[in-house]
Amino acid sequence: MMQYTGVCQTPLGEVLLAGDGQGLTGLWFKGGKYYALGLPPEREERETAVFDQTRRWLDIYFSGREPDFMPPIHLTGTPFQLAVWELLRRIPYGQTLTYGELAARIAAERGLAHMSAQAVGGAVGHNPVSILVPCHRVVGKNGSLTGYAGGLDRKIKLLGLEGLDTGRFCVPAGKTGP
Repeated sequence: MMQYTGVCQTPLGEVLLAGDGQGLTGLWFKGGKYYALGLPPEREERETAVFDQTRRWLDIYFSGREPDFMPPIHLTGTPFQLAVWELLRRIPYGQTLTYGELAARIAAERGLAHMSAQAVGGAVGHNPVSILVPCHRVVGKNGSLTGYAGGLDRKIKLLGLEGLDTGRFCVPAGKTGP
């Protein structure tokens, strides 16, 4: 399936949008850790309806409001990644979960006694659709802001934009960039 790309300017920097005929397949901050990961070399820069919807969604979001719609999203990954990303989509605006809480939810859904928080963290970190699939809402235990492919500075700003008291979170020493 042909992939299309476009760019969008946000208050936190430029993002690359990717999509196919089914929906948004990627949204990465320029310079982020996994920038354009999985995007095939055969792609075409073109404006699409899903990019227009995504830009409108981002405009509402960055104005400090929760959008009341969601552009179509077409995620591709392993069954485990897809399960984790679906759980991310269920984290309400302005709320956070820990990696351990996500792992417990995945374990419960799969009928397992335990699931590795590190495995869940790996799937969260490789989420290809930043912001709309809200991986920034996942924090470490005790409020530690561990990991965000777009950079911890952006993660803090996104959480603050959603009305969370970012003062209750802690940034590990030496961690700010992607």
